[in-house]
Amino acid sequence: MPARILYVDDEDDIREIAQMSLELEPEFEVRSCASGVEALADAAEWRPDLILLDVMMPDMDGPETLKRLAASQPTASIPVVFITARTQTHEVERYLNMGAVGVIAKPFDPLALAGEVKRLLASRAGGPAA
Repeated sequence: MPARILYVDDEDDIREIAQMSLELEPEFEVRSCASGVEALADAAEWRPDLILLDVMMPDMDGPETLKRLAASQPTASIPVVFITARTQTHEVERYLNMGAVGVIAKPFDPLALAGEVKRLLASRAGGPAA
């Protein structure tokens, strides 16, 4: 069964590139949305295996979206990885302390994104990294 990946970013171009690069991995089923509000609804309905979440978004940012996902029973167990240009050590530690399972730096390498996501999924499952 393919792993379900939900990509959340308010920037259309980045969302499109991310979705295309993730879909190069045949083991992934990918959906994307443009806001934290959409992410909450999509995650509850679709139950992805992993959410890739932009930190900086208007209205509801990534940390607030993560907090709401964690507070809702249907989505509380879904691992979240932040995607952000803010990747200094103290910032990464802050995101991990919020409950994120990882941080991917923006701009990400479209050719490496699926591999990074695969490694994060494998580390969550306790299996060997691909």
